[in-house]
Amino acid sequence: MGSVPSRFSAYRALAGAALLLAGAQASSQPVLPAPPQVGVQTVYAAGDIARCRHPDPRWSGAADTAAVVAAGLAADPDAVVLTLGDHTYPRGAAREFADCYGPTWGRFKDRTWPSPGNHEYYTKGALPYFAYFGERAGRGYYSLELGSWRVISLDSNLAPAAHAAQLDWLRAELRDHPSRCTLAFWHHPLYSSGGHGSVPKMREAWALLHAAGAELVLSGHDHDYERFAPQDADGNLDRARGMRQFVVGTGGAYATPFLLTVIHSEARDASRNGVLRLRLRADGYDWEFLEATPPSLPNASPPDHGSAACH
Repeated sequence: MGSVPSRFSAYRALAGAALLLAGAQASSQPVLPAPPQVGVQTVYAAGDIARCRHPDPRWSGAADTAAVVAAGLAADPDAVVLTLGDHTYPRGAAREFADCYGPTWGRFKDRTWPSPGNHEYYTKGALPYFAYFGERAGRGYYSLELGSWRVISLDSNLAPAAHAAQLDWLRAELRDHPSRCTLAFWHHPLYSSGGHGSVPKMREAWALLHAAGAELVLSGHDHDYERFAPQDADGNLDRARGMRQFVVGTGGAYATPFLLTVIHSEARDASRNGVLRLRLRADGYDWEFLEATPPSLPNASPPDHGSAACH
């Protein structure tokens, strides 16, 4: 799948108002989206989203996070969504996409760019995932332009031969489409302090992106929020040219605790559901974790936020 335009048609006023009203009804807290900024591309991102064992998707964790996203999209017609895998639980089946994901995050499917998780592949070939997202799922990996940024979606679930083909594609993509600011996203984090821990599958992809000067990697898999300092593919701190990784497995499924803190972890939160909002500027980016539910722990720290420049 090649590059696609970065700008989307503005929602009609009635459709935008309907999304905002639906989000406000589903959320447990008021959502106050920031107004769009000229020359800035806003992105909302999370993974590990719809748990189908919940008796009613309208009152699930996925509905809470969807309300935050819907309000932001209604306020900014150019904002988009990146999903970080495990859209449904337990098996990524067609019925799960229809009955659990569809009523929540499926409301903004036409503004979503996805990446598959391991639960999608619990159904053979992740076929319902590819059918649900259609052309936007690509071959499991693809690239697009968002504002001045190059954005690359990869599949961290592939067998060796298919993964090698993906890496060949990534090398060519980085060579043929150089960009000052690049973001990549996939499901399994190379670094994580969560229950699943660090997953080495995408180390070579990280190395290729790092060599090309990419800025950001977004992942899910562990059901928590974690931010790392910029580093290389071998876990070495590299504040000059390293990539900053966010784990955002807080889309609504259920929270899991942290275990052993991994070196260079700078912020951790397993107390609430939420989404990461990125504002992608021509020369840098701003991040903020937007909580969808109140923290479950007393005296929880305020949601993480910050800014950084592109290399």
